[in-house]
Amino acid sequence: MFARQFRVKSNTAIKGSDRRKLKADVSAAFPSLTADELCELIPNKEELNVVKIYAHKGDAVTLYVLHKNPLFFELEKRLYPTVYVLWRHPALLPTFRTWPPVLEKLIGGADLMLPGVVAPSGGLPNVKRGDCCSVTLVNNRAPVAVGNAASSSEEMLSAGMKGRGVCVLHAYMDHLWAFGDKSGPPSFPDAEGEGQEANGEDYEVDDTQEEAERCEEEEEEQLSSEKVKDQPCCGSEALSLAVQEEEIECITENIWRCFSPSGKQLDIKKSSYKKLSKFLQAMQKQHNLIRVKELTKGVESIVEVDWNNKELRYFKVVEETNGDAAAAAQDGGEAEPPYHPPEITTLYSVSARLEPLFLDANKRKGTILQPAEVRHIVTEYVKKNELVDENNKNYVTVDPTLCDCLLEKSEYQEVQSLKWDDLFGRALGKMAECYEVVFPGHAPVRKKGHMEPIDVSVASRGSNKKVTLIKNLDAYGLDPAAVGAALQRRVQASSVLQPVPGSKDKVVVQIQGNQIHQVGRLLTDYYQIPRKYIQGLDKAPKSGKK
Repeated sequence: MFARQFRVKSNTAIKGSDRRKLKADVSAAFPSLTADELCELIPNKEELNVVKIYAHKGDAVTLYVLHKNPLFFELEKRLYPTVYVLWRHPALLPTFRTWPPVLEKLIGGADLMLPGVVAPSGGLPNVKRGDCCSVTLVNNRAPVAVGNAASSSEEMLSAGMKGRGVCVLHAYMDHLWAFGDKSGPPSFPDAEGEGQEANGEDYEVDDTQEEAERCEEEEEEQLSSEKVKDQPCCGSEALSLAVQEEEIECITENIWRCFSPSGKQLDIKKSSYKKLSKFLQAMQKQHNLIRVKELTKGVESIVEVDWNNKELRYFKVVEETNGDAAAAAQDGGEAEPPYHPPEITTLYSVSARLEPLFLDANKRKGTILQPAEVRHIVTEYVKKNELVDENNKNYVTVDPTLCDCLLEKSEYQEVQSLKWDDLFGRALGKMAECYEVVFPGHAPVRKKGHMEPIDVSVASRGSNKKVTLIKNLDAYGLDPAAVGAALQRRVQASSVLQPVPGSKDKVVVQIQGNQIHQVGRLLTDYYQIPRKYIQGLDKAPKSGKK
């Protein structure tokens, strides 16, 4: 969540009542903290700031900052500790251990995958799906990441420790960490970690460190393969990337899934071999490059590679150049520029009813303003007319103009003053909402109303068959055909474009099955569309259901 720079909306000192509420919320969320530890984290008299930010995907997050270090962040009304808190209380959360090389992937925004988890002899921590947990490295108990458990401990074990383990929200060296004093993690020796290093028996390691790193990179490779059009398959290229001297054994079916060159999607069907089994057979019998062994029925593994073979030693991966792209364009298409999401800004238009409130600022009916401009104009009006309550500066006295502009008729005799937030909220609520869309390289476009979100839904077709429908992609500058093709490659299901009834040029993407989870990941992670502009992601199937 904080792998990229976030935007600060406000930074204010916390009020006394809010400080007490925060302390109560922290105590409820983390009951293992003693009263003294709670007072140490949230002291009564030291300055504590509330910082409201927008993450790079548009999520609204609240930070609680003490001595310039963020202590907790609140997301969707749930509190999470930062690494600065966990370094003082490393046992605050259930912990999953992993290898040090995985940390770089976590910092970059990747989740912790289960093959990279190092399980202690006592077993995994007892967690349920969605539980807040931390990530540590082998031989140091100082947490380096915070997130939510992707599944329960039992589900992790029943899945054979495959798949996603922790959905990481915050990590050491990300931008939330950099918002603080940028100190490093302390050294907390891990007795089990030392034992594992000494005799190798205290931990059950599901995969090698290289496998753990590879699993963390899997999502990146999948995304990078979608950035360009399908490329002709080169089997030797995949083989040279898949099998390294330090990592001989490799399940054959994993070559194309995990080891496609960056920026390409290899397709065995476009090669002369057509099938992976024929390619491996040729590499083994005709070229003597590899030796393949059948582990179980239908499952083969590359167990030996002849590194001295001239064909392999002198093989080089040919890098694609601009000339290749130009040639591809001449052969039938143009190289598409990378997609950048539009900047969407909510604006407000002065209505006839509120015009008297904006006359001093020379803003007439129909004038379009930013929310910050509205707040500034209203504030200046209050100050100019000396309407701030002398006894309580949190309140504003309602004069005749404010009464006519902001109050309902039933409130005329009852409401004599308003809180500042209520004042601003009423002013914005009485204005006509509109929005501005700016695509890179294009002039801003302003429209009335609010930006319609991308709609993702599931519909039934025939007897117990489901399809996923994606509407309104064109409003965000997305090519429905390109989105459909990317989803088709990702989920291996057919997709088609259907015309929208009553519209001449709009289409909806239809793909087989309930693919809401994959659609959400594609739109938010790859295309960088903020979640608030996508509706229907809550209809994703639960784990284990399709």
